[in-house]
Amino acid sequence: MENELTEKKNVPLRSEMTSWESILPYFEELEKRNPESVVELEKWLKDRSNLEEVLQEDLGWRYIRQTCDTTSISKRDALNFFISEIEPHAAEYSNRFNKKLLASPFLRQLDKDKYFVYLRGIEKEVELFRNGNIPLFTEIQTLSNEYGRISGEMSVEVDGETLTFQQAANYLKSTDRAKRKEVYEKINRRRQVDRDRLEDLFDKLLKLRHQVAVNAGFKNFRDYMFEAMGRFDYTPEHCYDFHNSVEKHIVPLISSFEKERKAKLKLDTLYPWDLEVDADQLPALAPFTDSEDLITKTVAVFSKVNPFYGEVITLMHEKGHLDLDSRLGKAPGGYNYPLYASALPFIFMNSAGSMRDMVTMMHEGGHALHSWVSRNLELTGFKNMPSEMAEVASMSMELISMEHWQEFFTGNEELKRARKYQLEKILSILPWIATIDCFQHWVYTHPEHTREERKSQWLAIYGRFSGAVVDRSLYPDFESLAWHRQLHVFEVPFYYIEYGIAQLAAIGIWRNYKTDPKKALMDYENALSLGYLKTLPDLYQIAGIRFDFSEDYVRELADSVKKELG
Repeated sequence: MENELTEKKNVPLRSEMTSWESILPYFEELEKRNPESVVELEKWLKDRSNLEEVLQEDLGWRYIRQTCDTTSISKRDALNFFISEIEPHAAEYSNRFNKKLLASPFLRQLDKDKYFVYLRGIEKEVELFRNGNIPLFTEIQTLSNEYGRISGEMSVEVDGETLTFQQAANYLKSTDRAKRKEVYEKINRRRQVDRDRLEDLFDKLLKLRHQVAVNAGFKNFRDYMFEAMGRFDYTPEHCYDFHNSVEKHIVPLISSFEKERKAKLKLDTLYPWDLEVDADQLPALAPFTDSEDLITKTVAVFSKVNPFYGEVITLMHEKGHLDLDSRLGKAPGGYNYPLYASALPFIFMNSAGSMRDMVTMMHEGGHALHSWVSRNLELTGFKNMPSEMAEVASMSMELISMEHWQEFFTGNEELKRARKYQLEKILSILPWIATIDCFQHWVYTHPEHTREERKSQWLAIYGRFSGAVVDRSLYPDFESLAWHRQLHVFEVPFYYIEYGIAQLAAIGIWRNYKTDPKKALMDYENALSLGYLKTLPDLYQIAGIRFDFSEDYVRELADSVKKELG
C-alpha cells in the first residue's frame, strides 16, 4: 500500500484557483489541441482527466470545510464562489470537450471494452446538455447547500445542555420512557420551527428542477433524472416493483419485530419514542467513547477483515481526513468524499457515541475503501462509480465487519445484541427507502402540486410503508414533516433507491463471506477496483451477486436475514 500522497503537478493547485481567468488557459489548451492518432486522443483524455481531478478536489475541500462549519460565512462564500464563478464556465467547456471527443475520427479505435461505459455516459451528457440550464444548475446547487446550513442551526436543550439532534437522539435509547418522550417531542418541535423555511426552499428547488427538465425536452424532472443519472439498467417501473415488494414482504416482517418489541416492553401502545430503546430494557449499547476510540476500534476491525483495509483508515486519520464528532454548526448526516487529485478520501459524520454511529463508520469506511482501490484508474470518468455500486461497497462493509465486532463490545451478550440490532436495521431501512423514493416519484411527476397536496401524499405514502403496530396518531404534524430530515430530497434528488438496491446486494455478499471469506473479499475488491469500467449487471456479477431487486429476490434475501435472527 502507498503511504505517501502523490500530488499532480501538470495542473493548477488549489492555491491558484482564485478566479476563472487563472485556470482558463488549461481549458483553452485542451480545446485547441487536435489529436492526430488514437494514442494522442488517449493522451488528451488523460490530460482532461487531470484537470477534472484538480477541479473536483478544489470543490471537494470547499464543500467539506463548509459542511464542517456551516456558521462560517467565509467558508460558505468560498463554496458559492466555485459554484457560481468556476462551475458554469467549466460546464460549457466540458460540453465542448465531449463533442470534440465524439467527433474525433479516432474515436472508434479506442478499446471498446475499456471505453464502452465511459462513452455511453458522454453521449448521454451531450444529448442532455442545454446552455440555458447552466445558470439553473448554479442556483440549484447554491440553494441545495442552504439545507445543510438550516439543519446545522438546529439544536435542543436537554437537562440544561444544548445538544445537536444526533447527540439528543441518544436519549431515545433511554430506559426512562418519559425522558424518551420528552426528547422526541423536543426534536420534532424544533423541526417545526423551520417548517416554512424548508418548505419554501423545496418549492424553489422543485420549480428550478422542473424547468431544467423542460429545457431538456422532458415532461418532468423524474424522467430527466433517470437519464441524467445514467440509469441504463433499470426504469421507474422497476422502482415501483421494488416499492411493492417491500410493502408485501418487508413491512409485515418489520411489523413482527415491532410486535415483539411491544410485548417485551409490556406496553399497551407502542409509540415512535419506543423504537430505539433496548427491548429488554438494557442500557443502550456504547461501542466507543469518543472519536479517537472509534477510529482505533475501526482500524482493528477493518484489519481483521483485511490488514490493508485498516491501513487505509489509519492513513486517512494521519492525514486529517476524518471529521467524526457531532457538534453545533456542523451539517447533518455523513459522507465519504473521494478526492481524486490526492487520491485519499475524506470521511464526514456526526458521531455521538451510539451504535448507529459505529455502523455509520463501517459504512463510510466501505466507501473510503472503494475510493482507494479505484484511485489508480486512468480517467475521472472511470472513477465516477454509479451510486448503485458505491452503496454496495459501504453496505457490504457494514455486514462483513459485523463478523469482527468483538473489538467494540465486551462479551457475547453485547455482541449478540449488536448483531440483532444491525440485522433488524438493514431490513427496517428498506421501507423508509421505498417511502422516500415513492414520494419523489410523485413530487416530480406532479410539479404543479400544492403544499397541502404534497403533505397529503407524503402521509399516504408514509402510512403505506409504516405498518399498523406503532401508534403515530398523537403528533400528526410531526409525521407530516418526517421527509424534511432526509437531506437527499433537498440536495441529491432521486439518489435514494440505490440504498435499497445495494442493501440487497450487500446481503448477498455477506452470505458469500460467511461461506467463503477469502473468495468473497476477492470478488468484492475486484468489483470495487473497476470503478465504472463495467455495466452495473457486470459489476454485480464480478462481486459474486445478481443485479436483481425483484419480488422473489427481496423475499429470498429477507428470509435469509430472518433465519440469521433465529
